[in-house]
Amino acid sequence: MIYEINLKTSARTQFVDITRQVEAIVAQADVEEGICVVYVPHTTAAVTINENADPTVRKDIAKVLDKLIPWVEPFYEHAEGNSAAHVKSSVVGCSQTVIIRNGRLLLGTWQGIYFCEFDGPRNRKVYVKIVKG
Repeated sequence: MIYEINLKTSARTQFVDITRQVEAIVAQADVEEGICVVYVPHTTAAVTINENADPTVRKDIAKVLDKLIPWVEPFYEHAEGNSAAHVKSSVVGCSQTVIIRNGRLLLGTWQGIYFCEFDGPRNRKVYVKIVKG
C-alpha cells in the first residue's frame, strides 16, 4: 500500500519536518521489519534526512544551496524562471529509504525526515511505501 502526506508550504525555500507523519504511517502499517521509502513526486522539491535537534542546520543547508545554486543566473534557459529549484531538487534527491526495525524507523538520535521545498509556496504530496521484510 502507498500512503500519502499532503503539505502546504509557505515559503520559496522551506524544510518541513515530516518525521512524525512518516512514523505514524509505519505504526499504521503494523510492520515489524522492513523498509520505508519516502518519495517526493515533484521536480522542484526533495526529501532529505538530517539533524532535527537544531533548526539552524536546516537554515545553513538552505543558505549553502542558495549560494551554490543561486535563484537567478544568466545561463539558465528554462522559461519558467525556476531552474534553481529544479537543480536543487536533483542535487538533494527525490527519495529516501529508512530501515524499519521492531516496528519503528531506524533513524539516528538526531535524525529527522524533511520535505524540502525549493519553489513555494505550493501544495505538495509525499508518498510513503512500506515494504515488509
